[in-house]
Amino acid sequence: MTAAHLVLDDVSKSFGALRVVDGVSLRVGAGETLGVLGPNGAGKTTLFNLISGDVRADGGRIVLEGRDVTRQPPHRRCRLGIGRSYQIPQPWGAMTVFENLVAAASFGAGKAELDTYPRAVEILRQTGLLGQANRPAAALRLLDRKRLELARALATEPRVLLLDEIAAGLTEGEAAVLVEELRRIKAAGLTMIWIEHVVHALLAVADRLLVMSQGRPLAEGPPASVMADPEVRRVYLGLEA
Repeated sequence: MTAAHLVLDDVSKSFGALRVVDGVSLRVGAGETLGVLGPNGAGKTTLFNLISGDVRADGGRIVLEGRDVTRQPPHRRCRLGIGRSYQIPQPWGAMTVFENLVAAASFGAGKAELDTYPRAVEILRQTGLLGQANRPAAALRLLDRKRLELARALATEPRVLLLDEIAAGLTEGEAAVLVEELRRIKAAGLTMIWIEHVVHALLAVADRLLVMSQGRPLAEGPPASVMADPEVRRVYLGLEA
């Protein structure tokens, strides 16, 4: 694997007596796309919350490009290069698509407003939203809300991009459009970790898969090998070997 952009070392999180993430260790290489699968309640989104800083880890370390960020708050992690999208898009609805990106770049990347404009236009073009730049975000259809969620994360200039079920709720055709956009982003060299239940979309982009169950890694490796694993088929797909 190439040099690690992100390292998790024995990271754990409990809520009361419930151990949601249980000693997860992980390395994500520069430019790699890691796909994350698992049944509901497996700890996937909590793992993202620990990486982004939305939730504080009980134990272990999180290291971004050699820098320990375990105790850094979310806004510091964002400026250091951890960007993320959320499963349910929550744009600033009264603001335009363009204004959403400017705000994300200004506060997430710490840039002066005027300095954000060229990059915002580039991201809108990259995500297929340029024609809707002046439209209120609240008026967007689901696919474009998902695109805007992606665009806002990109506007923070991430080194590692966390995508939380960005294809959820889309039609097969809409998911295919999003996959092509993510392939272009991947080709530009951005490191991504993508949680997804739309398996065919994830397999079209991911270099490696991690399957979680009950807060722990169940399987990890090349997509074809992981999807053929009998335990993965039983736990995640509900199939007997």
